[in-house]
Amino acid sequence: MSEVKTDKISPRTGSGTVTLGTSGDTFSIPSGVTLSNSGTASGFGSPAYASNASATDDTVNVDASDNLQFNSGYGSTATAYGCRAWVNFNGSGTVAIRASGNVSSITDNGSGDYTINFTTAMPDVNYAVVGSTGQNPITFGSTGAPLLANEVFATGSIRVNTGYSYGTAGYFGAVDWPQSCIGIIR
Repeated sequence: MSEVKTDKISPRTGSGTVTLGTSGDTFSIPSGVTLSNSGTASGFGSPAYASNASATDDTVNVDASDNLQFNSGYGSTATAYGCRAWVNFNGSGTVAIRASGNVSSITDNGSGDYTINFTTAMPDVNYAVVGSTGQNPITFGSTGAPLLANEVFATGSIRVNTGYSYGTAGYFGAVDWPQSCIGIIR
């Protein structure tokens, strides 16, 4: 077997591309070696995966279906379902986003009625909406209330209603709560 030792590999002048091997070649990276990349690496195909995805010693895995799996200390490796979008906002007065991830804006449609607009659309409408609303119970003497997702889910947004329920018939009263938090799970 031949061996080449070098500190740097550079492309020929003007080409900008370095090709190592040809289709079907395998390159082995010994244990303990760290590869670093300050640019973009491409052309690696699907991520490698561990065939023992249910083994308790796996910390992080990408399975054959490209699902991220991990063992967070509970004794088994399982598929992770991510929060695709989240927002913490003040819905009272002028709507103001305090913090968010994958939320571009919020549309105020009226009292306790908001459209959460996603920066990057959901892959489909089969997501879950979770959240909480309320205000400071020490200052205002009241705590959170229901958050209702609109019946029509869209890939680019979700319409939600905030308010409170009262009476035995489950009546809903719309309220612009100063503390509203929404998460989109998919």
